[in-house]
Amino acid sequence: MEPGRRQGGGTALLARCLAWLRPFGPVIGPTGLPEMAAGAAGAGLALLVCAGLLWGAAVDFATGAFLIAPMGASAVILFALPNSPLAQPWSAIVGNSLSALVALGVHQLALDPALAIGISACLALLVMFLSRSLHPPGGAVALTAAMNPAMLEAMGLRFVLLPVLLGTVSLVLMALAWHRLTGRVYPFRQPHEAGPHATADKAAEQRLGLAPEELARILADYRQSANLGVEDLSRLIAAAEQVAAGHSLGAMTCEEIMSRDLVTVRPDARSATVADLFRKHGFTSIPVVDGKGVMLGVIFQLDLIRRARRDALRRRSRFGGAMAVVGGDASMGLLRATEIMTTTLPTATRGTLVATILPLLSDGGTEAVPVMEADRIVGIVTRTDMLSALARSTARSIS
Repeated sequence: MEPGRRQGGGTALLARCLAWLRPFGPVIGPTGLPEMAAGAAGAGLALLVCAGLLWGAAVDFATGAFLIAPMGASAVILFALPNSPLAQPWSAIVGNSLSALVALGVHQLALDPALAIGISACLALLVMFLSRSLHPPGGAVALTAAMNPAMLEAMGLRFVLLPVLLGTVSLVLMALAWHRLTGRVYPFRQPHEAGPHATADKAAEQRLGLAPEELARILADYRQSANLGVEDLSRLIAAAEQVAAGHSLGAMTCEEIMSRDLVTVRPDARSATVADLFRKHGFTSIPVVDGKGVMLGVIFQLDLIRRARRDALRRRSRFGGAMAVVGGDASMGLLRATEIMTTTLPTATRGTLVATILPLLSDGGTEAVPVMEADRIVGIVTRTDMLSALARSTARSIS
């Protein structure tokens, strides 16, 4: 056989071996450092608090059930995977507690130790399925109990109540506080929760035209109910649709769609002047620039309304009267532009792809994205500009 052909055959064999081994490699995507630090610190702190609670609960340390190992597995799931259905309070508390009860019941049958281990694990999983409380550490709870018959004999029902139930409840309560502190959502979002505007409507980009029951059926059909919640599936579908919409915009840049003839105000402009400009031009946003054209911020119509509402509450006056002050004449000691403008908002450049700012404008907390050259504003992309761009793109694709 020729050397070249032999070498080519070896390369093909290596490629096939690597392809066969690929499913055994890591499949979880990379995790950001802040998320890793928050998960690890939360799990460690929660187990420390859990140990302290059990220490004060008059646990008999001679039994070896001071803090059982499955609590460590529960901590990993609760703090590293808070969006998983397996990590939700019902799954953790009910799953662990029922598994302990099952193992305790099997222990009363005085079976062969090996048989007791197998039956305990089997029944624990079955009970968790039936109660919709699947929690992987529950299997470890049953195994731990079945492997320690002396502990079960000494503790009886106290094994279920103290190290298992009290320990799991403590971890769940710590997870609730920790995830709220670190900005994570736990328990996970529910389909019928109020939307971002305190109404029953979901965020605009999440209105898929699919009922929660239909999404739940999709998860069940694909056997993913234990891996993903209905609301998170909705968010993923919405995000995918946004990416697809961005693809339809192709290589279109902000320079092609931005508004260029900008109406701006100086930092010392009165709120009455700003209100007049809103009325005259029908804008929803006006940039604030200094004498050199450097952008300092943007005033949105909502900024005026919110400030008027805040002033009305402070003065205990009616909202209409506060709005009259905001839009009144300069003799009434009115606010200046710098006092009501928004300074922390995303920006873009002329060459920024329109697709990248689409999520920001859909319902991302901003109504306009300034287009900058260094520290000077050269244009602005509003939601109206974005809608027009999407409409043109759709019309072109149809034609």
